Amino acid sequence: MAGHDENPRGLAARCAALEEENRRLGSRAQRLEDERNHYQWLAESTTDLISRHARDGTFLYASRAARDLLGYEPEELIGVSAYDLFHPADLADLLNKSPRVYYHAGFYQQTYRFRARAGHYVWFETTSRTRRDPDTGELIDILCVSRDVSRRIRAEANRERLARVVESTTDHVLFMDDRERLFYANEAARRLLRLPREGGMASLAAAYTAASLAELRDIVLPAVTRYGSWSGELEMRGPSGPVPVLSVVMTHRGPGADPGHVSLLNRDIGLRKAAETQARRHQEQIAHANRLATTGEFASNIAHELNQPLGAIANYASGALLKLDATPDLPAEALRLPLERISDQVARLAERLRHIRAFVRKGQTSPRPVALLEVVDAACRLCEWQFQQAGVGLEHHLPEALPRVIADPVALEQVLVNLLLNALEASRDHPGAERVSLRARQSGRREITLTVSDQGPGVPAAEAGRIFAPFHSGRPEGLGMGLAISHSLMEAMGGDLRLLPDAGSGGAVFAATLRAEPAPLAPARHP
Repeated sequence: MAGHDENPRGLAARCAALEEENRRLGSRAQRLEDERNHYQWLAESTTDLISRHARDGTFLYASRAARDLLGYEPEELIGVSAYDLFHPADLADLLNKSPRVYYHAGFYQQTYRFRARAGHYVWFETTSRTRRDPDTGELIDILCVSRDVSRRIRAEANRERLARVVESTTDHVLFMDDRERLFYANEAARRLLRLPREGGMASLAAAYTAASLAELRDIVLPAVTRYGSWSGELEMRGPSGPVPVLSVVMTHRGPGADPGHVSLLNRDIGLRKAAETQARRHQEQIAHANRLATTGEFASNIAHELNQPLGAIANYASGALLKLDATPDLPAEALRLPLERISDQVARLAERLRHIRAFVRKGQTSPRPVALLEVVDAACRLCEWQFQQAGVGLEHHLPEALPRVIADPVALEQVLVNLLLNALEASRDHPGAERVSLRARQSGRREITLTVSDQGPGVPAAEAGRIFAPFHSGRPEGLGMGLAISHSLMEAMGGDLRLLPDAGSGGAVFAATLRAEPAPLAPARHP
């Protein structure tokens, strides 16, 4: 009877246990369903294409990202072999490596081109993983996660092209870190600095001369830090001496750029510098020849300049000798006056000779602050005899308050002499041409303008545009170099020479503009 009572209780216990087991199984099934739904949601929400494939590459599943990445609806891909959408060149590479996917660890990553619905190819990077039956090892399917890397591929291709250009250019390209170490040098820079192709890190000091290194540290790099870039002329160290370069220095910016890293692009301008030096030397030679030719025209003026003091010296010396002949015991004090006059004339003669020698002397143009009136007086004295012989007046009026100008005195004198002699030639035998005027005025806060005007026939409109061209002359016997040389000399001094438009008054007016010396700063006032 007692056994009969225990059976119902045992049965109830077993029923309760079964119900508890069912509840646990139901709860576990629900959790599995929830997890499956969660993973499904993740797969459908990600921007990467999640796909499942059979062994032959057939799509078994594709997430909704297929619509955005490829233009396919997911259902359109089911049953389609992914291999049919591969770019042919990339498919061959995959098939050659497929055993690693199918028979080994089953993990593989590949970058390839995949055809979109519109017909174009999209660069994909796919990570693949195989699933196998744990008991038989048979391949169940292949799970893939694919993302569009077209932008990255294009960026890498652009960087690769840029790297090839940088490596092959004849410019010297250097990359420097924040400790002045050159961690990259292209082929041209390696040849110049004699650096090894691999592993030879040099310093900034090894690439540039001491003066340029100081400029880089004190001026260039602070400017690059502040503004992002700088350009100018520097000197690099070369096997045979300094190499002048036009440098562009830029800071590295953008994603992945390290603070303080800069690029230094250096273009060799040695040939250009040599050509400029040769052109400048050629111009100086032409200017010198022009001065010599002008001096030949000044022969009568030079004779006049020398004749007057020599005649005065002869007169004073003759007078002194006559006094000595008349009074042999004449005290030396009585000869002081004629000797002083002789000394004055000798000094005057020496000054004239120095001036003529300075005008003829060959030298480089060296602009510096000069008194304009002194140069104008010297030029007018050189031309005075020609104007007197031609019967044409020469007037020059300069305000006393004019500041000094930045000019080379000999070059400016040559320009003025050329302009004055041209004005004189225009005035010869022209009715009513009685004078040539030279004026000066302050035309700007830092600018002085000299004008030379005549009363001649003027410059025809057809010739005004080419009057400064070499070998262009309005005179049959002229060489046509005076105005061309004058224009070049004015530019070399930082100025300008131009023909002013005809104002209807007749004659020609040439304007020479020069920079004025900055006014000194006024002393600070203290209360």
